[in-house]
Amino acid sequence: MKAYDTSEITWRHLNFFQHEAYLTARVPCVSCPDCGIIKLKSFPWSHRESGFTLLFEAMIMLMAKSMPVKSIAEMVGEHDTRIWRIIHHYVDQARAQENYSAVKTVGVDEPSSKRGHHYVTLFVDLKIPKVIFVTEGKDASTVQRFNEDLVAHKGDPASITEFCSDMSPAFIKGVADNFVNAQLTFDKFHIMQVINKGVDEVRRQEHKERPELIRSRYIWLKNQENLKESQRNRFSELSLTTLNLKTARAYRIRLSFQDFFNQPTALAESYLKKWYYWATHSKLEPIKEAAYTIKRHWDGILRWFTSRIANGTLEGINSLVQAAKARARVYRTIKNLTSMIYLISGKLNFDLPT
Repeated sequence: MKAYDTSEITWRHLNFFQHEAYLTARVPCVSCPDCGIIKLKSFPWSHRESGFTLLFEAMIMLMAKSMPVKSIAEMVGEHDTRIWRIIHHYVDQARAQENYSAVKTVGVDEPSSKRGHHYVTLFVDLKIPKVIFVTEGKDASTVQRFNEDLVAHKGDPASITEFCSDMSPAFIKGVADNFVNAQLTFDKFHIMQVINKGVDEVRRQEHKERPELIRSRYIWLKNQENLKESQRNRFSELSLTTLNLKTARAYRIRLSFQDFFNQPTALAESYLKKWYYWATHSKLEPIKEAAYTIKRHWDGILRWFTSRIANGTLEGINSLVQAAKARARVYRTIKNLTSMIYLISGKLNFDLPT
């Protein structure tokens, strides 16, 4: 390629002790034989049009996993938009090299992206585990976008055999429409949330007539072994054998449902049928409503005894996401949040100098 001219370019490098360091070089402009456009020749110490050396960018990527971008920007004396540009570049580059051909078991959940009803949906390879796709929203179209991204990364939607999600109608529809060979398992944590909501509603209604139930909410929603000593003492005061509390009856139904997951596979459906009969004849309307929800999702709940998958991994990833959000206070754009999720939970392979 013929060189036409040279241009002087400066790149920010790693500091020399407390002093900022810069690399300046004259770079030849060459004519591209394919497109005919004259452009700067590439160079080994930086990717094109970066303004930073590769070593400086490697430092930024290392810091970004545990520090807010704003703090990094203040520390190195650069505007945070330039720092985000580095992060986006390497995350996009690493994701482009991802191969999802071996993905067969997927978990999906939607942590809020900021205050209010704004969501991103995470898709996780439960076998590894790692986040393999992040997208804005929480409707059925998120599953379709995952399908398209999977194909773009050499994955096969027909190879996905197991999905784990909450009981969102959007996810149920999305999986049915886009992953025809996948069986859906409803996550145990979200199933228990339905039961706990019923118990709490019984308590909320009853405490108007039974003042002893005031400030006892978490006693009925936690397992005994997870109660603090003060809560255990309070639970003893509200003895289930001496007080005919509706909340106590709802609590016993909750414990019985929780034990459902400890049943042998062969007895699981029989146990669930007996529990359903008890719950629907309890004369506790919130518990009956919870039981009807269980009935509507019967197959996906029983599927756990075959798949043995749950979204506990996703809950852990959500905790990392929430911690990153708390450190950053707020992410100005969904793209920033998405890149940060990939960075801390995507287990991406970054092409960085060492």
